[in-house]
Formats: sequence, C-alpha cells, structure tokens
Amino acid sequence: MYPNLEQLSQMIVGIAQEQLLPRFATVKSQWKADGSLLTEADLAMQNQIEQALTTHWPQFAFLSEEMEQEAQHRLLENTDQGVWCLDPLDGTRNFAAGIPCFSVSLALILKQQVVLGIVYDPLRNECFSAQKGQGVQLNGKPLGQHRPISSLQSGIGLVDLKRLPSDLAARLATNPPYSSQRSLGSVALDWCWIAAGRGHVYLHGRQKLWDYAAGSLILSEAGGHALTLAGERVFQPTLQPRSVAAALEKALFHEWISWLNITH
Repeated sequence: MYPNLEQLSQMIVGIAQEQLLPRFATVKSQWKADGSLLTEADLAMQNQIEQALTTHWPQFAFLSEEMEQEAQHRLLENTDQGVWCLDPLDGTRNFAAGIPCFSVSLALILKQQVVLGIVYDPLRNECFSAQKGQGVQLNGKPLGQHRPISSLQSGIGLVDLKRLPSDLAARLATNPPYSSQRSLGSVALDWCWIAAGRGHVYLHGRQKLWDYAAGSLILSEAGGHALTLAGERVFQPTLQPRSVAAALEKALFHEWISWLNITH
C-alpha cells in the first residue's frame, strides 16, 4: 500500500517552510567535489525529511542527493521493496543567490518505476503531487487544463543550453523554433511548469535521478510526453545523468522531437 499522498505532501510542505524559508538568500554555502553547491539548508532538509520518512514509513529505504555515491548505487540495485529518492533543495545556486526559484523533490521508486512524486515550491506555496494512475494535484486540487498553442513557433521553451551538445546548443541559440526561451534553475520545477502549461516544450541535457524522478511522474500523470535525446524513455533507476525533451501536448511534442531529430 502506498503512503497517503496528502499526508506526505503536508509533511514536505511543513519541513520546507521551517527549514528553507528562514535561510533563503542568507545561508552559508560550500562547493562540492563535483562543482555543485552545498548549503546548510540542503543538509537540514535531508536530515529532517529522512527522519520523518523513517518514522512514518520504515519499510522503504532512503536515497538522497547528499549521500555517498556508493550508498546510492547500493540502494538502486534493488527497488522491489521501495526507495525514497530525495532532492532536499533543487536549485541550490538560486537559493543561495537570492533568486526566487527552487524546490524540494521527493519520489518513491518501487519495482523500477516512480509511483509517487511531490515537488514543492516554498516561495509560491505550490505543491505538485502525483500517484501513478491517479493524475496530478496542485495544492490538493486537480491540476487545471490549459488551452493548447497552435504551433511550436508560438511557444515558450524551457531550455538549459549549458548541458546540451554544443552543436545543438548553437542551433537553438541561432535559429530557435519557439518564440521565447527560459531557464529556471530548478529541474523539478521545469517538469512541473511544463505539466501546468507555464512552458510549452522542455529540453535538458544532463539531469540526475533526484532532479527528475518526481517531476517525470507529474508530467506523465498530467498527460505529457518525454524522451531522451537518444529516443529512450527518460526514467531509469540509475545514477547516470539522463537527457530529456518533453511537452504536455502530443502534437506539440511530435513537432518538437522532429525539430530535434529524435527518433523512437
């Protein structure tokens, strides 16, 4: 039996409001070996969420971005009993710099697939949540439908150019197929904003498991579509980074992947 999604969402919201909001733009930070940023907020969030999950659902293992890689590998070798996958602060650079775009992302991986996903944006107080086969909720209510756009040319692209192959990045920079482009700095929110119709197409070259696990379920449950640049399904229970091209609307998705020369 899955954990109660409402109870789980309330828990994440409460911890984020307690641990993240008071530290926003004032937190001390340090650089990790892989070149990414780590703050005391990341660690405080991880510790409190792990404690809460272990207390309420001790049957599931726990994996977080801030764990040792060897431990992460070991947990992903067998997800048959269920593994929580947490990014305690997605958008750490935004958070430390005072840019108001960051989130908490939590997924439950069971038998090689994501069955629960929560992404919470503390500053907007928006909690996106999904259970496999049950649709998407925003703050406990069904995510609303949005009017489709007429074509890719009139759309907004959420695109991270930095992590794309250089030839593709150059092509997008010089001859973009959409009307305008944004890069939020929080992968989990990218997925949710595409699901909510706040952007129309999405592209990212290197996402890690904890970045996209919850968001990929949320977009899928909203009726959206996604593939890697190699034409594969995006989610894999692996530490290897994955690319993604995505859109909410089917016709727009096919137009997007056609422009990107993705076959599947």
